[in-house]
Amino acid sequence: MAEYDFDVLVIGAGPGGYVAAIRAAQLGLKTACAETRETLGGTCLNVGCIPSKTLLNASEKFDEVASGVLAKHGVKVSGVELDLAGMMADKDKAVSGLTGGIEFLFKKNKVEWLKGLATFQDAHTVQVAGRTVTAKNIVIATGSSVTPLPGVAIDQKVVVDSTGALALEKVPEHLVVIGGGVIGLELGSVWKRLGAKVTVVEYLDQLLPGMDGEVRKEAAKIFKKQGLELKLSTKVTGVAVDGGRATVTVEPAAGGAAETIVADAVLVAIGRRANTDGLGLDKIGLQLNQRGQIETDHDFRTAVDGVWAIGDVIPGPMLAHKAEDEGIAVAENIAGLTGIVNHDIIPSVVYTHPEIAGVGLTEEQAKERGEIKVGKFPMMANSRAKAIDDTAGFVKVIADAKSDRVLGVWIITSVAGTMIAQAAQAMEFGATSEDIAYTCHAHPTHSEAIKEAAMAVQGKPIHM
Repeated sequence: MAEYDFDVLVIGAGPGGYVAAIRAAQLGLKTACAETRETLGGTCLNVGCIPSKTLLNASEKFDEVASGVLAKHGVKVSGVELDLAGMMADKDKAVSGLTGGIEFLFKKNKVEWLKGLATFQDAHTVQVAGRTVTAKNIVIATGSSVTPLPGVAIDQKVVVDSTGALALEKVPEHLVVIGGGVIGLELGSVWKRLGAKVTVVEYLDQLLPGMDGEVRKEAAKIFKKQGLELKLSTKVTGVAVDGGRATVTVEPAAGGAAETIVADAVLVAIGRRANTDGLGLDKIGLQLNQRGQIETDHDFRTAVDGVWAIGDVIPGPMLAHKAEDEGIAVAENIAGLTGIVNHDIIPSVVYTHPEIAGVGLTEEQAKERGEIKVGKFPMMANSRAKAIDDTAGFVKVIADAKSDRVLGVWIITSVAGTMIAQAAQAMEFGATSEDIAYTCHAHPTHSEAIKEAAMAVQGKPIHM
């Protein structure tokens, strides 16, 4: 029987990778994790989820004070100024605290951190920074990176990706965001609140691809009201940089006359792609699918025995919490337990203000499968939202017409990202709209809107 250096080697220390490594170690498996960054946590903790949410929170606080909106609540403030360097330092502190926390967890759970790129030599052997390492099981969890826009060079000064947009040294007078998805809208919101004019250019006819159609339309109305300029059904044909400014050439997606937009900064946010370059997958005979991803079975095994894959490198939404759940599941499967992820119930959240969240099927998807019932409740009728004068949005519950089983829930409100957890948990247990409608909710809370929307499915809402 072959002897290996490790029972489990995880390649990549993003949310899925570090969770897989820690869980494997907890299960008594000798575990290592290879990571190319100088800090753990992958894109999410270093240049993604965490720093963006820190800036979203800080910019929202600044805008709340600077816009004078607090005056209607009896709070008058004068002499407000932006300390962008201080805001960035606060962001960096949050990042270093969390990445350092993972390093502590690695030490606590006796996970060895291999610093460098792991390249396959065979199915059980990799090279990491000149060291040959063997493992009985190897988990690929290398995450994703920004999808480039052909013909557009990112210099991280004028033309930036999401990483560069988190570290601008000054507020641009005019920021053009290419892509109306989650990342573009979140980072566009940050710089809009801090004083930039923001223009969002989206190829499709609505923002937020993949989300419920009614949610997408409502989101566009809200963002327009907030001052974001939206150019939908529009494609970018070129970006030229000269003298520290960019000229963005656009035209209708269906074809037509071109126009130019002059901007101080351009954010390219058209999506992400799986990180598989440099892994040496050809040496183990592992082929990628048409989208450049690694296919796995239900247990996260690849076509190569002993090699597993999770997170952004496999099909499915590129979300940190999906990767984390898969990290736990793959570790348990390797240990001989049963690790399962229900990919039909993975919530998604846009952390703008208001937040936008959804889980399960959109109304459009649900209608394709059969007859449905839909209940909707506006936040303007929710007592908590009314009390704090933050009434934008709604809750929408979609249920099967015959069984009443909940198929999807979509929410727009300030705390939608927190509220969606109740919907996901209810759906995991096969809840009906009646189950939610007759579950007592604390008053006054935003979550009462979920109850009311479920009651609307039943045709008997109280407060609408």
